[in-house]
Amino acid sequence: MTEVSSGTRIVRRGASPAPTHVSADICVIGSGAAGMSAALEGARAGRRVVLVDSLPALGGQAVNSIIGTFCGLFANGTHGYQFTHGVADDILRDLGAQEHALHYRHGPHTTVVYYDEVALGRWVEKAMVEAGVTVIVGAVMRHVRVEGRRVKSLDVSTRYGDVEIEANGFVDASGDAALVWQAGFACREPADGPVYGTQMLIVENIDESKVPSREELPARMREKAGDYGLVRREGLSFVIPGRGVAAMNMTHVETPLEPIAATMKGLEGKEQADRAFAFLRNEFPDCFGKARVRAYGFPGIRQTRWIVGRQQLAVDDVRAGTKFPDAIARTAWPIELHDHGSGHHWHVFDQDHVHYVPFGSLTPAEADNIVAAGRCIDADNAALSSVRVMGPCMAMGAAAAHALDLAGSGSVHQIDIDALKRRLHDNLERTD
Repeated sequence: MTEVSSGTRIVRRGASPAPTHVSADICVIGSGAAGMSAALEGARAGRRVVLVDSLPALGGQAVNSIIGTFCGLFANGTHGYQFTHGVADDILRDLGAQEHALHYRHGPHTTVVYYDEVALGRWVEKAMVEAGVTVIVGAVMRHVRVEGRRVKSLDVSTRYGDVEIEANGFVDASGDAALVWQAGFACREPADGPVYGTQMLIVENIDESKVPSREELPARMREKAGDYGLVRREGLSFVIPGRGVAAMNMTHVETPLEPIAATMKGLEGKEQADRAFAFLRNEFPDCFGKARVRAYGFPGIRQTRWIVGRQQLAVDDVRAGTKFPDAIARTAWPIELHDHGSGHHWHVFDQDHVHYVPFGSLTPAEADNIVAAGRCIDADNAALSSVRVMGPCMAMGAAAAHALDLAGSGSVHQIDIDALKRRLHDNLERTD
């Protein structure tokens, strides 16, 4: 019933409002590095794609947790070749054309690319619109319908109403294996305590000529941490020259998968960030004395829950550089395991080292039409810490989309692996 009066109308919610129905070939859960790559590659393959994210804005942690760095994109050495192409090429080209949106830091170990998170966020939004991807943000999964080994549809809730999404194939790029978990398939969690996340902090109005060195900052943190109540005893700053802005990675925060605990740990992370900022202003006044906080990112999560795949990537394979017959991505990023509060394990590889991600670690053993991508693939703690950075995550997203395209209405466990690898050639073999 609707009553109209004085240019407005009075409406009442019905007893059982019908959800909005969306149908697609591929549904991607999560819009971070892996999810954005999967959505765009799927659309470019001619598939109808719907992209769902629980945050109110696209970009996942890359944008909303303000990570600030593209890691794992390049081979080791001061000017190593690029490992991952496709969407990565587009981002580097388009952000590189904008003033102060990208900065390449070469060496001494590898090339890391600093980026402006605002520019990246707008790039993702525009790219999805241009590709014709249907986007649903602020959407929380409520129910997943499973028939046998296939997910048929899922229900999500938004502040504007419920949505039912039906698709032929699904990419779980949620980071927490949210789709696989909600579907009732087997998952893994760390058994020996948490892997710590980070509360990123963006400070502005710094003096770029006085930025402490990468050796000086952690050395001072180890010396003075107790005076400021700092949990983490080593940290990093990422400065894009010309902007007077630094992204600070100086905290360690537990990231539990329980709603009340997660909220409280998020607040604790901001308190840690405030203490870190006080440390910066007092200990490095020439650089940070006139600085102010511009933004706190959403809590940055490294590892929480992941799938049980047909194959688990092991740290011994990472160290050995095993090139699997079903390899779909590569990187040389160090083992970077944040499993203790004050610091982290950091194991670097030599200049010629490359390690690979097998397709079997992306495919849940119990499901035929789901491919995981990003930090929820099947790997042991240390191995996952070396492949969950943005370079290989983009490559995994591309692999997930192409695998579902090849599978059609069949099983991702039975696709032609050689055909998949031909599509992913640049991400596996290109060295220019």
